[in-house]
Amino acid sequence: MRTSPSLRRKLISAAAVSAALLSVGTASVAVAQDAPAEAAAVPAALTEAAPGIQAERLIVGYKSGAAEATSNKAAEADAAAKDADFQRRLGTGAALVDLGADPSKAEVADAVAEFKADPQVAYVVPDRLNKPQADPNDTEYAKQWDLYETTAGMNVPGAWTTSTGTGVTVAVIDTGYVAHSDLAANIVAGYDFISDTAVSVDGDGRDSNPADPGDYYAANACGAGVPASNSSWHGTHVAGTIAAVTNNNKGVAGIAYGAKISPLRVLGKCGGYDSDIIDAITWASGGSVSGVPANTNVAKVINMSLGGDGACTSATQTAINNAVSRGTTVVVAAGNDNENVSGHSPGNCNNIISVAATNRSGAKASYSNYGSLVDISAPGGQTSTGTANGILSTLNSGASTPASESYAYYQGTSMATPHIAGLVALVKSANPALTPAQIETAIKNNARPLPGACSGGCGAGLADAAKTVAAVSGGGTTTGTTFSSTTAVAIPDNGSAIESPITVSGRSGNAPSTLQVGVDITHTYRGDLVIGLVAPDGTVYSLKTASSDSADDVRTTYTVNASSETANGTWKLRIQDTAAQDTGTLSSWKLTF
Repeated sequence: MRTSPSLRRKLISAAAVSAALLSVGTASVAVAQDAPAEAAAVPAALTEAAPGIQAERLIVGYKSGAAEATSNKAAEADAAAKDADFQRRLGTGAALVDLGADPSKAEVADAVAEFKADPQVAYVVPDRLNKPQADPNDTEYAKQWDLYETTAGMNVPGAWTTSTGTGVTVAVIDTGYVAHSDLAANIVAGYDFISDTAVSVDGDGRDSNPADPGDYYAANACGAGVPASNSSWHGTHVAGTIAAVTNNNKGVAGIAYGAKISPLRVLGKCGGYDSDIIDAITWASGGSVSGVPANTNVAKVINMSLGGDGACTSATQTAINNAVSRGTTVVVAAGNDNENVSGHSPGNCNNIISVAATNRSGAKASYSNYGSLVDISAPGGQTSTGTANGILSTLNSGASTPASESYAYYQGTSMATPHIAGLVALVKSANPALTPAQIETAIKNNARPLPGACSGGCGAGLADAAKTVAAVSGGGTTTGTTFSSTTAVAIPDNGSAIESPITVSGRSGNAPSTLQVGVDITHTYRGDLVIGLVAPDGTVYSLKTASSDSADDVRTTYTVNASSETANGTWKLRIQDTAAQDTGTLSSWKLTF
């Protein structure tokens, strides 16, 4: 039994939390995990005011018709019966109740469970502590549209209040690292895996120095007709996107700026060999490589912004499989050929996250590969529409050998890939228990539809960092239980709405605040479609409105706050084609609680 909350109430300075702060939204949990038995019915999201801080107050919404919904006296009596203190009525009609100072997790969970079990209660949520989501003070941050812009940014700032990647090492398998003050604090030991001195151009073979001496070459040096090329400093650009030092009053911000980068050099003059890349994958993930010392900075994320033509070889696939079995997530560029990724390795390998690139409008970048093997899309930029529409990151000004540090805009799936590697680091830091497969699922399930067009397949959509991190860190209330319908339903052209039912049974209480609605619709010119979710009581939740989107098909997952709805009953997906000349089919859909 708790003592009276009024006797133990801990005062919070009004200056500490402003009423004007932005709220931190919840999102759907993308992976099912085993929770401790004592808290199985009450997720952490319902017991915490902020990650790791137990809630001291709850907001209780009563159902229409309940005396507690309008009578303060009734709400006060109900709170007292549940060992809580009624504080006041909110503008929405909900009741704010106090649990006392410093309640334990079990006490908060008990209180939440008691309110949830009350048939007069529509919802109960913690009175959460919100934090300012201020922009970082890095001088070039305003140019990093790929992180924050509403249309086609990856919604990264919203994830930083929960995770910055702390405790995670990302191996960047690339050209190595050229010294840069906006990265140096986040660089840990790596390795130079280039064994051929003609490729390495640093005068020796493999060694513990992954410094990038430059990968420039003269005309015809890399094949007849191949023009000369200045040094790219490619690995340093990639590393900056992932983990540039942030809030240091200079340069750019990194997506996972709390993470560390282990640079592994495999690309030199004219490229790099599979054999060196395979050894780098092995070593990065904690495997043994003959003649190379044991890795003391084992990576839980590998970024490979590289590729070549042809099928994924058994040799490369074996290295990837082994890395994943050791718990390392492998993120790979789909390629820049505007072709199906199926013909380009290692972006076509299994057991990886294959990444396509989008431009500033959220459409597939003109150069990006595509196809059914692509898992996700991320900003890769497109400088042909303006230099500032590329991806800004750390670089060096040297045309051949290192000179002064700099920043530059690049474009490519090489730039999209570190966005996802950075997101993986955020996710892994937020929930270290997740496997590579669970991380991939979380990123896909919490992606949003591409704002622009993509022909040929761009994966699950545009990655959303804030939504994904919230999902894996307890910001959702789903359990992973799925109900689905695989009955195909034709969608008539410019006709009446069709409905497909799913009957949910065996659940208790209300649906979650992050109910996942997965849809698979084949339809040319998807902008014609209006999609809604119909709850058992007839309430309609809008999932998609009509638009000028000319792309084909709708294959995505929507998140609905259905916490006011009883979970059990018949739910329906309602779809209507609102314009002429296009038809389609609802192939399947599902609800994940």
